[in-house]
Amino acid sequence: MRISFRGKQYVIRKRFWFILGTLALAVLLLALFIHFFYPSKSDTPVYVSIEEGESVASVATKLKENRIITSATIFRFLAWFEGKGKLIKAGEYLLYPGSHYGEVFSILTRGPEIITRLTVPEGFTVGQISRRLAQQTTISEEEFSQAIKKGDYQLDILPPEQKHNLEGFLFPKTYDIYPGTTAEELVSNMLDRFKSETSDLGWEEAQKLGVTPYQALIIASLIEREVAVDEERPLVAAVIYNRLRLNMFLQIDATVQYALPQWKEVLTYDDLKTPSPYNTYLHKGLPPAPICNPGRKSIYAALHPAQVNYLYYVATGEGQLHFFTADYSEFLRAKSEAQRK
Repeated sequence: MRISFRGKQYVIRKRFWFILGTLALAVLLLALFIHFFYPSKSDTPVYVSIEEGESVASVATKLKENRIITSATIFRFLAWFEGKGKLIKAGEYLLYPGSHYGEVFSILTRGPEIITRLTVPEGFTVGQISRRLAQQTTISEEEFSQAIKKGDYQLDILPPEQKHNLEGFLFPKTYDIYPGTTAEELVSNMLDRFKSETSDLGWEEAQKLGVTPYQALIIASLIEREVAVDEERPLVAAVIYNRLRLNMFLQIDATVQYALPQWKEVLTYDDLKTPSPYNTYLHKGLPPAPICNPGRKSIYAALHPAQVNYLYYVATGEGQLHFFTADYSEFLRAKSEAQRK
């Protein structure tokens, strides 16, 4: 039996259209899968490092392990089918789990953006943050200050009279700043981090302690600037609450430091007379606002103070430890000993 030349062309065309139709169906099914079954995109990014000369298979595995994509096989197929495998550039990337393949390819073939990582240590003031920000990014101190004074951020525990003062709420953490990030966006990110990091600390405990949540945050800021050892945070919190209940001056050096135009290693007696509502040597009760941006442990201590009767503490001169007591004479004796070291 002979097959004519036209017959062969017909068979070839038929196979071609069959293959093309199969591919089209596969692409359609893939699109439907992505549309209906692809996981929602995460709000928390993941760092992914792609090495120079790394294979597409290795990149696909890395993306799958970090849940950036759902399938390494699909990624490899698309890289081959769209010819983008050789266009992927090495570098550090900040990618979001649940991203669509097209978005991931677009980022990886465009190359990494220059990202500034701003680290805000626990206990930094707004002024310290703004200066570090200006040194490391294109956001100036003035821009950051204006963003803070904007006053329309949603913070349940912030009193209306303090709406232009976000001291205490700029949560200490490391933040990724992309080119084009505005001061307002950064402030919003820092406030969102404050909310997420402190939501489970028990703000309702403040009422039981006789203070408002905002006052508890002020106490947390005092603890942050006074203490470096985690075990002592609840003890210093107890001293503050005990002195408040007895209507005693708090006499916390860190509040005087905050009132001074610049930080001093050692305070003088004249410094302790600095006229300021923040000076707890001159004014009873708490300062009007936080004196820094405390971390999670200090906020927890302010909401869960130790159950002790201590009224005094003094640095022992041994590292960063303090001596605690409820007896004034014992406090003076410990202070004298510490000064002789």
